[in-house]
Amino acid sequence: MAATEHSFDVVSDFDRQELVNAVEQARREISTRYDFKGVVAEIDLQEKEIVILAASDGRADAVLDVLKSKLVRRNLSLKIIRPGKPEPAAKGNVRLALAIQKGIDEDSARDLSKRIKAGHPKVQVRIQGDELRVVSRDKDTLQAVIHDLRELDLPLPLQFTNYR
Repeated sequence: MAATEHSFDVVSDFDRQELVNAVEQARREISTRYDFKGVVAEIDLQEKEIVILAASDGRADAVLDVLKSKLVRRNLSLKIIRPGKPEPAAKGNVRLALAIQKGIDEDSARDLSKRIKAGHPKVQVRIQGDELRVVSRDKDTLQAVIHDLRELDLPLPLQFTNYR
């Protein structure tokens, strides 16, 4: 009888529709709040980034705080957005671009792979595009890997899928 292998995938993903809903809720709140009356305060959701246009740095931060509260309320990790530096925009406004992070980039994948192998030498780790496949003969070892990955403070949110 051959020993069976067990595996799971490590991914960094989120529900795009929940992100759309969070941005819409933030837009509605900004349009009704007294402190944003008569000033520029806009959120624009694009494919790979969210752009905040505001009258000043302080206003951009306030808009970002509203957006973050909506993300948290919709169970989205704040790690999916990476704020850039505020840049001057037309008419004296400020533009703040937030990169949307989906998938595990190559450098992070290699780093995670090294960390997993260092802590659990009997585990095999394969990088498959923007996710990792972790394989072992022992389910307990896989559980330990998941536990260790949850303990790490990484700049990207991780989920564990296809546990077999």
